[in-house]
Amino acid sequence: MTYWLFKSEPSTWSWEDQVAKGDAGEEWDGVRNYQARNFMREMSVGDLGFFYHSQKEKSVVGTVEVIAEAHPDSSTEDDRWECVDIKAVEAAKTPVTLDQIKADDRLSKMVLVNNSRLSVQPVTKEEWRIICDLAGLTG
Repeated sequence: MTYWLFKSEPSTWSWEDQVAKGDAGEEWDGVRNYQARNFMREMSVGDLGFFYHSQKEKSVVGTVEVIAEAHPDSSTEDDRWECVDIKAVEAAKTPVTLDQIKADDRLSKMVLVNNSRLSVQPVTKEEWRIICDLAGLTG
């Protein structure tokens, strides 16, 4: 299993929006960054990810599961862009802020700390475990 982080502005697509989609999930569409797209191409059904609210909140607020591998992004006719489908799994008991992540030496090499603009990014198994512990997630 591989772990990921999906960033979204809550005003555009929030954790609550994701939860409302239930088991049917939703496309993680609209990504227009080649590196983020390539990460989605690496994903497999069953991979897990953090759902991260960007902008003002800047925090991990829950976990999601990849339920469909990379396919054409339905929000564009440009065939360069692909996306995966994800569904909500578990809400964080305690959201983990970017400031907390940056302050934790164990997470100093995390992509989020070093390339915070990337909307889809990998997370190591150790980073996953640490953030799940901080958030009160079963992981």
